[in-house]
Amino acid sequence: MRSAYRVTFCVLLLCSLPLAAKDKKKVLLSDDVLQARTVLVVVDPDTGVAAEDPLANRNAQEAVEKALMKWGRFELAINGSEADLVITVRRSNGKIVQPTIGGVPINNRPVIFEPTDSGGRVGGHQGTPMPGDPSNSQPSMPSPRIEAGQREDMFAVFRGRRDSPLDSPAVWRYSAKDAFRTPAVPAVEEFRKAIAEAEKQRAAKP
Repeated sequence: MRSAYRVTFCVLLLCSLPLAAKDKKKVLLSDDVLQARTVLVVVDPDTGVAAEDPLANRNAQEAVEKALMKWGRFELAINGSEADLVITVRRSNGKIVQPTIGGVPINNRPVIFEPTDSGGRVGGHQGTPMPGDPSNSQPSMPSPRIEAGQREDMFAVFRGRRDSPLDSPAVWRYSAKDAFRTPAVPAVEEFRKAIAEAEKQRAAKP
């Protein structure tokens, strides 16, 4: 009888370990992220321009911006000095290795006009950019290269209003196939769920 009890206890303990590990992996957003009101969306500066689809990352960037405007929680910033948060996007074609063109200033957009169902936005860079501002890529000599990465689209959130914000660890990440698919844009929807869950947990604290 005692042996059977021990076996049952061990089975229950082993079954509970994956659940505990899963809970530990859950990322809770900090108060400063929940209080953020401005966000800058850029293409991941480490990615090149895909030879098969040169506009893939730019289209993903615009899809995320429009989804954020539709959400209405954040105001879109033009440069890093105005952004409480910086979001990077990186589109994947499902291949681990692909040819790209490097050295292209993919995030330099001096004037922006984006119409949406709820209006739109117009803006441009003003003043001197901060060191490492991801919205102000320094041009170099374009050259072909072979880029290795993962098979899924990447969406990452960093703290803004600091020098070289992308050099710090991301506060939240999401990767999935078709993460920037319109009109739903799953990456933004998952970020919204993460914020809602963090706010719910914060409100439940005594």
